[in-house]
Amino acid sequence: MVQGKTRPEDATLADLQGEADALRTRINRFRTSLGRFFVRKQEVIDLMVVAAIAQEPLLLVGPPGTAKSDLVLKFKDALGLNEEDYFEYMLTRFTEPSEIIGAIDIAKLRDGSYIRRKQGKLPTAKLAFLDEIFKSNSAILNILLTIINEKKFYQDGQPEPVPLRILFAATNEIPEQGELSALKDRFVLKIQSRSVAEDHFQELIDAGLQNEAYKNLNQKPWVEGHCSLDDLLKANRYLTLMFARKQGDGRGEEQNDRNVYFPDDVFREFQRLVKTLVREDKVFISDRKLVKLYKLFRVRAWLLSGGTVSRDDLRLLAYLGETIPEIDHLREKVPALLGDS
Repeated sequence: MVQGKTRPEDATLADLQGEADALRTRINRFRTSLGRFFVRKQEVIDLMVVAAIAQEPLLLVGPPGTAKSDLVLKFKDALGLNEEDYFEYMLTRFTEPSEIIGAIDIAKLRDGSYIRRKQGKLPTAKLAFLDEIFKSNSAILNILLTIINEKKFYQDGQPEPVPLRILFAATNEIPEQGELSALKDRFVLKIQSRSVAEDHFQELIDAGLQNEAYKNLNQKPWVEGHCSLDDLLKANRYLTLMFARKQGDGRGEEQNDRNVYFPDDVFREFQRLVKTLVREDKVFISDRKLVKLYKLFRVRAWLLSGGTVSRDDLRLLAYLGETIPEIDHLREKVPALLGDS
């Protein structure tokens, strides 16, 4: 295969196996390089990259002024995404569907067709950022769930696929209303973007002033070309094909991805941790989340160490919190369960 000539969605496992190491190198260079432009945000950036490869939505939680929006914007810029492939919006309870998926085309409506002018809106984006997502009203909520769950939206009653592959959302707080539970459950991982002023005051001032200078001079030094959206999509395609593959074990029996890349002792530890969090801490972990977690473990393992899931990858369980107190609790509880000092 000539690199870059095959579309990610068309690539075969054979195509991607020869490119996998180079993909990992480029993506790892991307995540570490991006971290240089923030103060103590590497943990958040790493999780953003894992979620982007897995094509799982990620929720950034934190008060205003803790770089949530800046993280997403620099992430988008560093991927080299065009504006037409990106959509961002701050939601309120008054947000109308037309603001998210486009206004009704009046000319077509006169002809009896209910068509939205979707260009530049969420249905045409490959990467999206929805700020204050839990302020969605019921009309927006239904639209978002369809796009997140099924990767489609409806034009004149007919489903249309959407190109959305990466979704980041942010919130200052996590409400507990029951009608938002379905939306919250779609965000398997939730991470706090914390204030760094108390422990890194000088770094924060220096980095903030430098960032202001970049903005006023219209400079974007974080756009270094280390990796592209296609690289993330190829990584997803490669791992998806690996999940689907069955291999012989040399004794006439087939082995699936779990048999090969999730050692029995680590898998048992995964089960133990889940049972402990559910029973002792009342953490809600749906069946859907368990499957998504497997995928996220494998993505992290592939990205950071080449493939096989280790106990270290299980630390993703620390990002399962459904409320801010639960997020704070799991941040300490999961490392303790793993025996981290």
